[in-house]
Amino acid sequence: MAVDYTVRDGVAVITLDNPPVNGLGHSTRLGIVEGVERARDDASVTAIVITGAGKAFSGGADITEFNTPKATQEPTLHTVIRAVEGSAKPVVAAIHSVAMGGGLELALGAHYRVAAPGAQIALPEVKLGILPGAGGTQRLPRVVGLETALNMIVSGTPVLSEKLAQTALFDRLVEGDLLDEAIRFAKDAGARSGPHPKARERAIEHPNAEGFIQFARNSVAAVAKHFPAPHKCIDAIEAGVKEGFDHGLAFERQCFLALVQTPESRALRHAFFGERAAGKIADVPSNTPVRAIARVGVVGAGTMGGGIAMNFVNAGLPVTLLETSQEALDRGLATIRKNYESQVKKGKLTPAQLDERMALISPTLAYGDLAQADLVIEAVFEELGVKEQVFTKLDEVAKDGAILASNTSTLDIDRIAAFTKRPADVLGMHFFSPANVMKLLEVVRGGKTAKDVLATVMQLAKKIKKTAVVSGVCDGFIGNRMIEQYFRQSLFMVEEGAMPQQIDRAIEAFGFAMGPFRMSDLAGNDISWAIRKRRYAEQPGLHYPRIADRLCETGRFGQKTAAGWYDYQPGERNARPSKFVEDMIVAYSKEQGATRRAISDEEIVGRLVLSLVNEGAKILEEGIASKASDIDMVYLTGYGFPLHRGGPMLYADTIGLYNVERAIRKYAAQQNGDAWKTAARVTGLAAQGKGFNS
Repeated sequence: MAVDYTVRDGVAVITLDNPPVNGLGHSTRLGIVEGVERARDDASVTAIVITGAGKAFSGGADITEFNTPKATQEPTLHTVIRAVEGSAKPVVAAIHSVAMGGGLELALGAHYRVAAPGAQIALPEVKLGILPGAGGTQRLPRVVGLETALNMIVSGTPVLSEKLAQTALFDRLVEGDLLDEAIRFAKDAGARSGPHPKARERAIEHPNAEGFIQFARNSVAAVAKHFPAPHKCIDAIEAGVKEGFDHGLAFERQCFLALVQTPESRALRHAFFGERAAGKIADVPSNTPVRAIARVGVVGAGTMGGGIAMNFVNAGLPVTLLETSQEALDRGLATIRKNYESQVKKGKLTPAQLDERMALISPTLAYGDLAQADLVIEAVFEELGVKEQVFTKLDEVAKDGAILASNTSTLDIDRIAAFTKRPADVLGMHFFSPANVMKLLEVVRGGKTAKDVLATVMQLAKKIKKTAVVSGVCDGFIGNRMIEQYFRQSLFMVEEGAMPQQIDRAIEAFGFAMGPFRMSDLAGNDISWAIRKRRYAEQPGLHYPRIADRLCETGRFGQKTAAGWYDYQPGERNARPSKFVEDMIVAYSKEQGATRRAISDEEIVGRLVLSLVNEGAKILEEGIASKASDIDMVYLTGYGFPLHRGGPMLYADTIGLYNVERAIRKYAAQQNGDAWKTAARVTGLAAQGKGFNS
């Protein structure tokens, strides 16, 4: 049963019991209503307590019922709340740990609320592109005040219960046993005559509600231009302020139903479920035993190695940091300390925490000091010969059962694993720069990687707060393999008539955080140059524009040299169009015999985004990624793809694969069209009228 019903000392106790967070699925909703009615009909019961078993009061809707008939089957949450609110016997919500979304709305329907300290209170629906749909926009402002409620609803950010202790949300904050205190409180309430308070009957108090709402609108407009939900949250709250509870509740429902249908909500819900689905691997059961990771080794104290080390130190895991020279080691430690000092200045860390984290790092120049590490991650130069030296040495010193990982961004993990006598213990852990900030972790599964090794790293990723996506072995894995085609199209368009600034502006207007040329300047043009040189050797027939190589031959490596595709002033990151680069591009086009033409922003966006889609489809065909949502998670968390569009594969579904296929055929008929070959997955799904996420 999803709900347990007991009676203690004349008080009915309705306990939600639907692990892990007591989601309000159909059986739970039904159990609450039946419990309230059972208590109503029992003359010995004077009051009711609703609480949650385990680690939550309630986390809200049961996500396993999303997009199924059960999600809207009666009793809906509206019906449940009417039953609770309309009970003649007082209902007390005993809140602990988590009360979010529909869970908080349920509690708001109770007559009284008692809470334990430290409970997380939130209405996070805006993060799914919707708004609270069961009275949250109407009841919360009436108990915590307009300003606090609006901030909570528009941001979706949890607030600790003790910070709301002085509001009418809670009648009591309980330090002792929550259920015992809730029962005592309920018994006292049951002994009192007269009607019990309802949140809906309270007035919304604010000295200048109209002025504050307008201020909130202006603030939201500045930060949420791509998302309609925050604006609708304000509209629903305003409706309740101006027209009263019933009108506000009806308007809230209209807004909820409209928002559910928006592409932005679809994108946010896709990302929500995609992040959870990424951790599920078809042939690796969730109960696969994992290896204990108590100490981590990192080889290389450069930008990547230092950032990787910080992830584990932040999670309380000691790290042995290896370098080949004392100078490089000192420089790496100084950079880590500087990063932590910056967090102290921003108030994100205390000086004591800085010292604690630095103390977890053991610097060394000796490979032998990695002997006790349970996981060793290599973060050295991206060259197979260098990797061979490192893994040969690690194979000699690492203990039995240690996991050996490479941070390579493109190289063959199977070849790297073959440098050891333990290929089952080897896999890729591709972090993204800056590694201590970026959420994405590509976990590259080699042909011989053991299932428990994969399961261990996926679990560890959660501990260090990364979104881990599994990739098979290929050149560039998921993310960099796709971005290669994206950048290749950028270079073709430069050759054909566009300039870097136009291409960057167009794709940034589409919603990307940064265009391809600004991104390349930031990362360092020499990095992609080195990869291209390897590709030219391995694929001599590859049709690839050489304009980027010519740029690098002049020493314009990007921001670090104050010159790349753009010019930069010393100490600044502002990208300024470069006359030198424009002249070089025009000259290059002439050499290639290319007649430069005007290229529209629409064509720029189409060629860039669909190059990602088409390569992503090939990655799915080859089994490099197991599902389309994994590709989307890579691009949402690691490459700045616009969140409101849900990732390249969902975007393709949104515009329709029929249209995707037609556009690719058109691009293939143009200059440099030989770079396009429609993926069979696109053609097949388009013919069936399906999408990647069907």
